[in-house]
Amino acid sequence: MEIKAAATNKKAYHDYSIQETIEAGISLQGTEVKSLRAGAANLKDSYVLVKNGEAFLFNCHISPYSHGNINNHEPLRTRKLLLHKREIEKLGGRIREKGLTLIPLKIYFKKGKAKMEIGLGKGKRQYEKRETIKQKEAKREIERHMKKK
Repeated sequence: MEIKAAATNKKAYHDYSIQETIEAGISLQGTEVKSLRAGAANLKDSYVLVKNGEAFLFNCHISPYSHGNINNHEPLRTRKLLLHKREIEKLGGRIREKGLTLIPLKIYFKKGKAKMEIGLGKGKRQYEKRETIKQKEAKREIERHMKKK
């Protein structure tokens, strides 16, 4: 079964080196689900924090549903992530380590439920980002030469 992403955070892989990924559920309102199915979400500046034994998603923009009424959702509201207590404790311990943060990577639907892939990453420095770009360009160049032959 192919899983189609409703929203992806492409910049996350550029700004962070992702060490581990975790799947979490998202607590959403009705019109948010409809907007996500339409692909009207942006994870660009969003992040995840662990507070009081619960995980929350901040700055995730889900556009208001176009056919919604006055009870439409607020686009930038804080959303609760659904994880097991053990997973939250494990993540909370890991993000206390130096430089590790929780970054939302993508939102998708799995068996009708909205899920989010969260990455545990360490921020890259400017020279690391340049090195990554050089490696990608070299790989593309090699593939281009192999294709010609």
